[in-house]
Amino acid sequence: MRKVILACVALLLVHDLAFASDVEIGVLGLFHPQAVIVSPSSPEGMSCTANGQTWPLRSPMKIERRGSVLQMVLDGERVSPALLTCAASSGRARFSVAVPGKISRTYEGSLAITASQAQIQVVIRMDLETAVASVTAAESLPNTPLQALKAQAIAARSFLSAGKGRHKGFDFCDTTHCQFLRQPPPSNSPAWAATRETQGLVLTYQQNVFAAMYSASCSGKTHTLDELGIPVRDYPYYSVICDYCHRHPHAWTSNISTEDAANLQPGENGRLRLARQLGWKTVLSNSYTTHAGDGEVILEGVGVGHGLGLCQRGAADMARRGASWEQILQHYYPNTVVIAVPQTALR
Repeated sequence: MRKVILACVALLLVHDLAFASDVEIGVLGLFHPQAVIVSPSSPEGMSCTANGQTWPLRSPMKIERRGSVLQMVLDGERVSPALLTCAASSGRARFSVAVPGKISRTYEGSLAITASQAQIQVVIRMDLETAVASVTAAESLPNTPLQALKAQAIAARSFLSAGKGRHKGFDFCDTTHCQFLRQPPPSNSPAWAATRETQGLVLTYQQNVFAAMYSASCSGKTHTLDELGIPVRDYPYYSVICDYCHRHPHAWTSNISTEDAANLQPGENGRLRLARQLGWKTVLSNSYTTHAGDGEVILEGVGVGHGLGLCQRGAADMARRGASWEQILQHYYPNTVVIAVPQTALR
């Protein structure tokens, strides 16, 4: 069985292809921050630069938005730079960024902070493998088997490697619009183990790395791009049976007004358009039926997410039943090849 799998999902080493070792991720935008507090966590601290001045950051610093510029206190004086950058003098810095009264998260790498007319924008520059581990931890349920985590890590790395440029000024956001990301997991966590043991592995189709998509739960059968009204670019996505979700569908129901129902168009863009208007739990998936209720429309569906590519619930079940990461990827991404791209060593 192993030989059959590797015939379909070949493991190659490509020496003349290399990825940028860092990615830039816009974080905490969901909270529309008007102020943030940056606190160093690394023993060596950090150095920050703004308006041509550089200073060591050894204690928490509050940055606020005033129009399209920042405002902070530096050496007892208020300064208003357009850009603030902070990084470790050597190696990777570890620091926290807090939105007062809402959330605080820890990151590794460097950061750049700017302001728009709407909010403060925080961009974290981190190495690719740290991003992969962070995404794998955030995207996976507790007790997900290691082989499913490895498949998730490879899919996340493929997305981060081939899907850059989704936002102006940075590569990705930290929401499900791009890749759900929180803070780096502990170095001894299963997510880091899966990342280390698949270091540099990415999915390719017709010799090109593609931004592999995945969802939390399919409807028992994954979708194609054509079914969702999405043009094919780097990978067509095939409809495959997901045994677990077929046997254990994630069912949901939603009630919406007839006016809102009139605006619901088939396909992923239509689903997202209504979700942005009414909330993300309004149309959880692209597999649903509608029928009239008492002055409203009732949606009854199964699945969570767009239903393209790897199904996380299905992958976890395959791993629990003994499937390897190769078998999981072959099942959800048919006709793909896994390649190993040289990268810098993991910690």
